[in-house]
Amino acid sequence: MPQPLPLHRLRVTAVRPVTPRMRRVTLGGPGLDGFVLAGPDQQVKLFFPRPGQTEPVLPVPGPDGDAMRWYAACAALPEAERPWMRSYTLRTHDPAAGTVDIDFFLHGEGEDAGPATDWARSARPGDTLGMFGPSAAFAVPVDPGAGDWTLLYADACALPALATVVAALPPGRRAVAYVQVPDAAEEQPLPTAGDLTVRHLRDGDSPAEAVRADTLPPGRPYVWLAGEASAVRGLRRHLVEERGLDRRSVHFTGYWRRRLTQDDAPTPEDLAEARERLEYLG
Repeated sequence: MPQPLPLHRLRVTAVRPVTPRMRRVTLGGPGLDGFVLAGPDQQVKLFFPRPGQTEPVLPVPGPDGDAMRWYAACAALPEAERPWMRSYTLRTHDPAAGTVDIDFFLHGEGEDAGPATDWARSARPGDTLGMFGPSAAFAVPVDPGAGDWTLLYADACALPALATVVAALPPGRRAVAYVQVPDAAEEQPLPTAGDLTVRHLRDGDSPAEAVRADTLPPGRPYVWLAGEASAVRGLRRHLVEERGLDRRSVHFTGYWRRRLTQDDAPTPEDLAEARERLEYLG
């Protein structure tokens, strides 16, 4: 029997700042009844209303539970109606309250800000958005306890996802995290039962150069990388081609693309990354 699509229409229940540029939005609604958050780094698609709309226009899912058919119906909506779609990671889930938290890093001002940043800046209790996921069909399992130790990298946009991975480290697990944020005000505590060392980088630093210059712990690490696509690619190439790590032990996600959004067509580099992720899954 087809499973219903993990499509939720949620309302904002609370908004609060985490840092000067990170805003936490709490979402709830009947769509979260029975919701289960299975593991760290659970990604979802958020659908934001267009100007003049009080909530996003979303197609009604078909009885066959076909996600690709539903996405095609969404893409076929007139542009003026079609919701903006962006990828985010669920920061926390409160089963008792029936809510999830999503952290938004606020990019730019005015024309330099995207629709997700604009929405998060003005979000108030009662506002509505759509959420698709998490979905096991699209998820890549994250196991921060694999290998001999754990190597992590995240920029400010991926910091909420990193926090979920760090929180899932087994007790005493050795881990080194490279965290790239604009300034000290954007640094966040990363609670964990693991033995975590955090090394902060600033915008403009090369994560590949930072790791290249370091003496890493002995053994074969499990690697989790997330952030701006070109920075993630450069760091992954260093680890696989220069340090000789098995590419299958490197979990990587290009969260965003410099000067581009998810509305833009994929670049050749994006397509190469997609092929590498398929290889990873294989």
